[in-house]
Amino acid sequence: MAALPRLVCASWVAVAVWAGFCSAVCVEVPSETEAVQGTHMKLLCISCMKREEVTASTVVEWFYRPEGGKDEPIYEYRKTNHEFPSRFSGRLQWNGSKDMQDVSITVLNVTLNDSGIYTCNITREFEFEIHRPLFTSSRLIHLTVVEEAGEDFTSVISEIMMYILLVFLTLWLLIEMVYCYRKVSKAEEAAQENATDYLAIPSENKENCAVPVEE
Repeated sequence: MAALPRLVCASWVAVAVWAGFCSAVCVEVPSETEAVQGTHMKLLCISCMKREEVTASTVVEWFYRPEGGKDEPIYEYRKTNHEFPSRFSGRLQWNGSKDMQDVSITVLNVTLNDSGIYTCNITREFEFEIHRPLFTSSRLIHLTVVEEAGEDFTSVISEIMMYILLVFLTLWLLIEMVYCYRKVSKAEEAAQENATDYLAIPSENKENCAVPVEE
């Protein structure tokens, strides 16, 4: 009977693990802040919903502010996508998810003039029977556009570690070769000394050194 509770407990653990893998996970990852001229840049904006927000309708507004300028609307999602006339006309692409937790957009063929501050405003309207409260949140992205991609610090460290590893392996291989060479040389010297000592023994003594054969 003691095995039954353990079996039930194991079943509940398996169900919990399965539910954990099957349930959607939302992580609010910050957007990258540097883009290379001529490439596509995804402005990442993630706003994870709480349990009570699942039945809320979502409105997304994107603004752009150049250095020393004011915010100007560039993109909006309100049941449908809408792109405002701006310097980005024809270069904005919606990259949001169906559950409206990821409301990102992509700037195509970025230019040096696209540097500035991008604001992502999210408004969720709850669909309750009695009242319809609003929940708002904002994300700021300070984007810098460069002419050429700078070398990543992580890649530099990885390259240095690779060279150090190559040097270490080369030294280790040389040490092993020298060790093996000395070991073989000593073995050859010992064999040669044994052969010399054997040749130096008189012939009559060599017969005495023979191993007797049992009849």
